[in-house]
Amino acid sequence: MILLLGLVMLTGCAESIEDMSGRMFLFPQQSNTARVKLNTAQQDLSAVTLCHRSFTDLNRDHALFSLATSSKSNDFLIFWDEANKEMEPHIRDKKAEYRGFDYRPNMWHSICTTWDAESGLVQMWFDGIPSIRRSTSSGSHIQGTMMIILGQEQDSHGGGFDIKQSFVGMMSDVHMWDHILSSCEIQNYVNEDKITPGNVINWNALDFQIFNNVLIEQKSKSCH
Repeated sequence: MILLLGLVMLTGCAESIEDMSGRMFLFPQQSNTARVKLNTAQQDLSAVTLCHRSFTDLNRDHALFSLATSSKSNDFLIFWDEANKEMEPHIRDKKAEYRGFDYRPNMWHSICTTWDAESGLVQMWFDGIPSIRRSTSSGSHIQGTMMIILGQEQDSHGGGFDIKQSFVGMMSDVHMWDHILSSCEIQNYVNEDKITPGNVINWNALDFQIFNNVLIEQKSKSCH
């Protein structure tokens, strides 16, 4: 039944609001078309917490989350730079660089990123381990119609995809808040304990569209 659902959604791009608890998006091959568009009514962000889980064996650059507006294609982008072995949050088209994360292939990783517009400070939490806080873009909000894409990196508002930056693997548990979560709340997310769902993107009531070859499957659980 799950496979049938996935196959049906391959061919169209109908909007859907679903509880995705216990499920994941599967991106089975690289392309410059396969993607999931996440819909939100939010049009002004002065602070952000973004959390997501991913599983891949890619050994090249790839995007993990891409939010573009009409004014900035990298208004909130989470990107893995393979050459420099660094996780890069791009916020309002300005980049921070974080090295030293143990981004091993073929395992689930939980990644959270926080940013505050007033201070411009960004911080990442990789599998529960916090980074230092770095200064990025300050003084302006993320504003306008937000195009949020999983599976591709936007070089324009809703387009400009590069097959060599596409994501291949699994993604799950994407939540986004319009404020900065506490360290305890982020740790609860990492541990898959109970959390207050995101109020910008809520995986438990996800408003999304699938384009081309993306499947929905159950997320496998560890056997004891």
